[in-house]
Amino acid sequence: MFRTALRNVLAHKARLLMTVLAVMLGVAFVSGTLVFTDTFGNAYKNKSAKSFDHVSVAIQGDGSASYGGEDGGEAKKPPRLTDAFLKKTQGLPGADSAIGSVSGFTALADKDGKLVGGDWGTTGANYYPGKGGKDPRYDFTEGAVPKTAGDLALDSRTAERTGYKVGDTVRYSTDGPVKTAKVSGVFDTDDGSVLAGGSLVVFDNDTALKVLGKSEYDEIDVKAAAGTSDTALKSSVEKILPKETDAVTGAQLSDDQDAMIEQDTKSMSQVLLIFAGIALFVGIFIIANTFTMLVAQRTKELALMRAIGASRRQVTRSVLIEAFIVGLVAAVTGFALGIGVAMGLETLMNSAGASLPDGPIIIAPTTIVVALIIGVAVTMLAAWLPGRRASRIPPVAAMNSVHATPTTRGLVVRNTIGSIIVALGVVMLLMDDNYVMAGGAATILVGVIVLTPLLSRPFIAASAPLLKPFGVTGKLSRLNSVRNPRRTASTAAALMIGLTLITAMTVVATSMSTAINKMAADSMKADYTVSMANYQPLTPEVREKLDKVPGVEASSPLRETYGEVNGSYSSVYGVDEKAFDKLVSLDFTSGSLAGLSGNSTLLDKETADKKGLKAGDSVPVKFDDDKTVELKIAGVYQQNEMINGLYTPLAVVGPHMSKITDQQVLVKMKDGVSDRSEDSIVKALGDNPAIKIQDKDGLSNEIGGAINMMLNMLYGLLAMAILIAVLGVINTLAMSVFERKHEIGMLRAIGLDRAKVKQMVRLEAVIISLFGAVLGIGLGIFMGWAAGNSIVGSLKTYTMEIPVGRIAIFLAIAALVGVLAAVWPARSAAKLNPLMAIKSE
Repeated sequence: MFRTALRNVLAHKARLLMTVLAVMLGVAFVSGTLVFTDTFGNAYKNKSAKSFDHVSVAIQGDGSASYGGEDGGEAKKPPRLTDAFLKKTQGLPGADSAIGSVSGFTALADKDGKLVGGDWGTTGANYYPGKGGKDPRYDFTEGAVPKTAGDLALDSRTAERTGYKVGDTVRYSTDGPVKTAKVSGVFDTDDGSVLAGGSLVVFDNDTALKVLGKSEYDEIDVKAAAGTSDTALKSSVEKILPKETDAVTGAQLSDDQDAMIEQDTKSMSQVLLIFAGIALFVGIFIIANTFTMLVAQRTKELALMRAIGASRRQVTRSVLIEAFIVGLVAAVTGFALGIGVAMGLETLMNSAGASLPDGPIIIAPTTIVVALIIGVAVTMLAAWLPGRRASRIPPVAAMNSVHATPTTRGLVVRNTIGSIIVALGVVMLLMDDNYVMAGGAATILVGVIVLTPLLSRPFIAASAPLLKPFGVTGKLSRLNSVRNPRRTASTAAALMIGLTLITAMTVVATSMSTAINKMAADSMKADYTVSMANYQPLTPEVREKLDKVPGVEASSPLRETYGEVNGSYSSVYGVDEKAFDKLVSLDFTSGSLAGLSGNSTLLDKETADKKGLKAGDSVPVKFDDDKTVELKIAGVYQQNEMINGLYTPLAVVGPHMSKITDQQVLVKMKDGVSDRSEDSIVKALGDNPAIKIQDKDGLSNEIGGAINMMLNMLYGLLAMAILIAVLGVINTLAMSVFERKHEIGMLRAIGLDRAKVKQMVRLEAVIISLFGAVLGIGLGIFMGWAAGNSIVGSLKTYTMEIPVGRIAIFLAIAALVGVLAAVWPARSAAKLNPLMAIKSE
């Protein structure tokens, strides 16, 4: 039986190729997902990685000092990691050396004035001359270490990428204003951010503390002397620790780092694996159809084997052996293709603005094993049922009939089960719990798949008027489509699954983008917002420069701090009360902006309702310096995702901030938004690479950018599922042509020419594809509506938007899928010799 199966595989190379393609694409999706996940995780790990070779024990702030209170309040004061404490650690028994480190966002401009390293990857740090006057973190290859405020050093990758050399003057910014410095040297580093495509700028220690706004070190790293263990050194360090600090060994830091990176990449991995599962789910339909065709073509052969003594098990085993060989070949080729899929995903996400860190393609041994197991297992699973059916057909009956139609009783049972599953899914989808809703969507999808044979008949009947102009070929294509409803349904279901998900996501994404645009238009009167590229605080000097720009009608900083209002933390924004009315549009439920002066505040409705407050009431606000101020509520407004919290005059928040900084500056121009206005702002701020200037459209696009990026990525992922569905249409048509050889021969004999035969097969393909598309789009719109109901509560401007243009494109693509899928089967049908075809039956 093994030799028979092997001979059957090798004897039908075209059939083998079709089967291999169906399996290969599913395996490619899975292996591509796993390779991309491993590659992204490794690149992110490298980006986040920090070498601990020079660290035996690290002294850093504890959790409460780093992350603040339970209600999201501002972080507590940093630990006292001063120079004096650093020198104290250097003298500890068992300590060989100790260095202090600080780091922070430092925007470096390239020779064209553009930001180097991206929003996440441009970092500034200090050079701390430790033992022997050297900092073990940096290995200088050119020039010298920075020694004055006018010097800085660059990592070698950045120097090579930008073309900067020792002695060149560069422009940089840390909190707004542009500064210049000369490149004193170039160094190599194992800093993960640099290895992943970021940039590192190093200043001398005093300059770093000053430009990065640090009064103390972020961390102190202590190296153990020879003969002293890390744990022994840690015990010594713990005896002199300041309050709110921890001592952690280098080994523990490395383990914590790995765990953090794994957690950060876990969500993306789960999302991608869900889509890999979808591809496999679609693939099972196609593979099952493929093997049904293969078994149908060999029914008489298998019957003859039964007649000469082969048992049912041997017949089934023959089919499974063939499936194993095909699955193995497909798994190997699919894995190779999956590497290309992973590279394509990375390119797609970067082109969509994701700015993924750089890194080599990672192919883990487990990925290879999983790809092989999945390819073989899924193929054999899908082939088992057709093989079992073939073995159960009596030899005499099999020799007289090539195929059997499903019984009416079987279809009734299937329709009943499908209706129950859909009803259960609808009930789950209308509940409030997001997990239950997701389960409901999946349940409905399964139910509709079960019901597709029932749904295919009315749809195909409704297509009769559209097919009437094609005459007899149109009528024949319609009748052929309903001849085997199960096969038509399973073929359409593969296309339906992909289009259901694509349509639902498109509806939600389009609706959210519209809601965000409306929110920005309704909330902002300002023409521009000015902020740091990485959203770190701005120096007040930026607002002062903006006020001097000709054409500026009004401006106000948003000076953010935190305050405790009746026991819970809330953002408190200091604003210019005289200009604020010209920059924002607030929907007041009581009071107005007119009363915003002195010790007063505007309060969002959610906080007001929670605390039972209204306009005219006084509310005590406890700031993070532990001082409390009574503020009179000038107005209560309806908050949204862009405007919320407390707004109060600058004079109220300033005294309670340890350092005056602005989160952003709102600007209104006399001439409105224009290239000229934006250019004047850019020039006034010194062509600063660290500063981001956005109008309302730019702000909306940025907020919606993450949505669009994810949507584009999902389009790419689901395109693979649709490609697999194309193979399903080809397989179904090929099977249909094979089963109707006699019929097609008779049609040719009575005058139907080759062109009409091709047209008949093409129309059948288009009907099946459009059936799957209409079903998928309708189901997708319904699911998009249900998902939108859960979003309305958090995004008040959300209303369902049906993207008619994109849906029309989806339908056109489905029709094109049908036309392309019919090329080979139609050509095969047209080439049949009428006399030989009649004789074959």
